[in-house]
Amino acid sequence: MGFLKREEKLAAVSVQSGAQGWTLPRSLPTGRGERELYRRLRETVPIIDAAIYKLRRLIGEYDVHCPDPDAERRLREFIDNVQVGAAGQGMDSFLGTYLEELLTYGSAVGEMVVSGGQIRALYNASLDDLELMEDGPLGVKVLVCEPGGKRECPYPELLLLSALNPPSGSPWGTSLLRGLPFVSELLMKIYHALGVNWERLGNVRFAVTCKPDSGGFPAADRARKMAEEWKKAMRSREVNDFVAVGDVSIKAIGADNQMLDSDVPVRQMLEQIVAKLGLPPFLLGLSWSSTERMSSQQADVLTSELEAYRRLLTPVIRKVCRTWLTLEGYPAECEIEWDEITMQDEVDHANARYLIAKARQLELELEQTGKEREE
Repeated sequence: MGFLKREEKLAAVSVQSGAQGWTLPRSLPTGRGERELYRRLRETVPIIDAAIYKLRRLIGEYDVHCPDPDAERRLREFIDNVQVGAAGQGMDSFLGTYLEELLTYGSAVGEMVVSGGQIRALYNASLDDLELMEDGPLGVKVLVCEPGGKRECPYPELLLLSALNPPSGSPWGTSLLRGLPFVSELLMKIYHALGVNWERLGNVRFAVTCKPDSGGFPAADRARKMAEEWKKAMRSREVNDFVAVGDVSIKAIGADNQMLDSDVPVRQMLEQIVAKLGLPPFLLGLSWSSTERMSSQQADVLTSELEAYRRLLTPVIRKVCRTWLTLEGYPAECEIEWDEITMQDEVDHANARYLIAKARQLELELEQTGKEREE
């Protein structure tokens, strides 16, 4: 009985380094305004939107393995054919949207829709309709925001929740786009100024100056007549001559001015954006000079970035698969195996294994030669 009492005392899980009782959140969650800012950022800066979509496509494919062959076959059919939202199909569609939300907003929430004891669909929840609340140091509650108030989801075990690089002690993640609004604003200012300058200098305007003599028509009537003839000549699609009487001079406005060179500041802003997104420049259509060695190193960095995102998605896939196996009456045992990211990675791994085996063979030959000499 003493052992049972001891077990009851240890049943409650607590964190000794966490603050006890109600405290203010250690980091503010991503609000509706910040999410709208990230959405507008993707709409305004095409390179950011392209990077998010490329990361979604480069994440690669995976396969599931179960001890029971029948369970594995049916699980793969479920993964390929499960309904996703209103118009999607397959878990890849669900994971693509899930990863896109995770990168853009720092957090992503999904749900397994169960009906009749089976998973009927997967649903990507909108963060605008949800609110995350800390439930102790190791838990989080998902609240649904409705016109009448907020309500807690009654079946949290069916929810899928991920956070990207969350601060310590916080359930909210950090958006991949954090830090880019300021840089993107500067970039948009440069582009806007470029457009205004081209509008002013590229579309040539003319200044017509006439110095009338003292006699003849009044100066106002002569200027009005000359302006009408000049407008008629400029609007005509055919080549027309402009004939004027008197001391008339015509000069182009802005043709002699030089526009500021925007290559250096634009590249500096783009370098900051590319560094934050973690993609090599050549994948985003930026033809910056780079050696073959540098491109190989950038590919290795991209591989490590994708591996990190895969580690975030693996628990989500495993939870969906184990829930499906449990509801179907199979043992909840499955392994997730990701494919190699590119064929170049497989070649590099094969070459590495070949070199290691060759070195091992040479070591064995040297050891054998040394033993024969000793004998």
